[in-house]
Amino acid sequence: MTKTTHRVDDLGIQLPISQTARNIAQQFANQQPTSAKAEQVRLNTLAVLVVNDYLQMMEIPTNLNASDSWNPIMQLCANVADLEIPSVGRLECRPVQLHAQGCLMPPETWEERVGYVVVQIDESLQEANILGFIRTVDAEILRLNQLQPIEALIDCIAQLKTSPVQPLVNLSQWFINQFESGWQTVESLWDLLDSTPVYAFRGGVTTDETSPHQSQIPTKRAKLIDLGIQIANHPVMLIVEISSETNNKTSIRLQLHPIGNQIYLPEAVKLTVLDESGEVFLEAQARSADNYIQLQLRGDLQEKFSVQISLGDMSFTEHFII
Repeated sequence: MTKTTHRVDDLGIQLPISQTARNIAQQFANQQPTSAKAEQVRLNTLAVLVVNDYLQMMEIPTNLNASDSWNPIMQLCANVADLEIPSVGRLECRPVQLHAQGCLMPPETWEERVGYVVVQIDESLQEANILGFIRTVDAEILRLNQLQPIEALIDCIAQLKTSPVQPLVNLSQWFINQFESGWQTVESLWDLLDSTPVYAFRGGVTTDETSPHQSQIPTKRAKLIDLGIQIANHPVMLIVEISSETNNKTSIRLQLHPIGNQIYLPEAVKLTVLDESGEVFLEAQARSADNYIQLQLRGDLQEKFSVQISLGDMSFTEHFII
């Protein structure tokens, strides 16, 4: 009996890494505080760009600007290499070096992903090998022999386009300190941005008083939102605060803030709540001198709604379940 072995890196798809890709990766790396973080961001960026090139060759549209991996704040505070595929979701593109037997899958990438692609990058950063695809992961190290051929990714994308999966942020889980990827404490984001919020708002509710029905200390989380190149210099922060009430309802407060050196929100940016059918339930729009806008609502357990942030023809939508 003869035993035949195959090297994982013989089974992938080899692609050149363009000079443009290397320039972008170096630009992102230069923004990092340490050499280790710079190398992490460089390799993550190259992996994303290689997969982006492959999907473009397969005539599958992508949206780099909507990906966390293209957000300077997320590059700094997380180890993410995601690529947004419109109408499908986020694909994680993890880099590995030559002769590696396993690939790091950081816990912050285990949710809100439609799948994972492993990209082998040579030491010269001249060539890459897309090794394969896997739909889900549940450990920090993925053995490369678990990968499926990259053709499985194309089949997965085709399936999800016909029946797209919309990940839900489960607010009830927040009460037991279980939070989805990307949601951080407000304080940690303000500290990271070295910015102090100034509270003056316009929205559906104009009071910070605690509801007499509330029976629990409010739980609050924030997420950074970038609507793309139209407001690339004006990313915003969505803050969601929830409190349980004695009548089994949940009180939900939404706030949209500018971040960084920006004092005011981009004029005409909208914060909208959509009900489960997609109809507008509440909406607030920033004027020229609003430094945040706010909406408040209440809902029942298992009730679903969406929050949309929009400016012109650019928009971002997050889906929630109570």
